[in-house]
Amino acid sequence: VDYRLISSAEFAEQEPASFDVVTCMELLEHVPDPVAVVTDCSNLVKPGGWLFFATLNRTLTAFVQAIVAAEHLLQLLPRGTHDYAKLIRPSELAQWCRSAGLEVVRIRGLGYNPITHEASLRQNCSVNYLLAAKKPLD
Repeated sequence: VDYRLISSAEFAEQEPASFDVVTCMELLEHVPDPVAVVTDCSNLVKPGGWLFFATLNRTLTAFVQAIVAAEHLLQLLPRGTHDYAKLIRPSELAQWCRSAGLEVVRIRGLGYNPITHEASLRQNCSVNYLLAAKKPLD
């Protein structure tokens, strides 16, 4: 593994269209310009390649479960980890992907049970969700 401490923009400039798969998991809701990061990820993937994003939806349910419960009540995460205003609706992420030249293939909810520590895919995207996108062939 080659770790690099560099911005997504610098990395995309150094390694354009270099990867078959790019993942961006639980990151977008923490950066100042998530649209730019999506574009950078698109620039990193080869034509025909896949991109996978995971983030939190901006809903009341997500606020209650991810911020109030996970950060304040259960203390699974440090307080202040998430800022509700920076959470991202699936429709917003899908639009950013399309604007970056990607085809949105699937969006699925991701559930987590803090008691059993099990995660599962689900139809409900009200809290966490995954988005799969593909870069069209040239």
